[in-house]
Amino acid sequence: MRVKIIVKANSNENKVLGFDENYQAYRVKIKAKPKDGEANKEIEKFLSKTFKKKVKIVSGFKSNKKVIDLL
Repeated sequence: MRVKIIVKANSNENKVLGFDENYQAYRVKIKAKPKDGEANKEIEKFLSKTFKKKVKIVSGFKSNKKVIDLL
């Protein structure tokens, strides 16, 4: 299943804020900085725990708007 997310990196906590109707995507806050793929790794790790499924980023590796695959 593919899901769109909008990420705010370098936040004070890891948290799913909810669904944004305008963008049809989930808003996610991540502690990691958007440098050298740190935030992307943290997104996959955090969302895997949250959804209890393996998560892989499909597109948006250098953007705050991403598409993830729930495996």
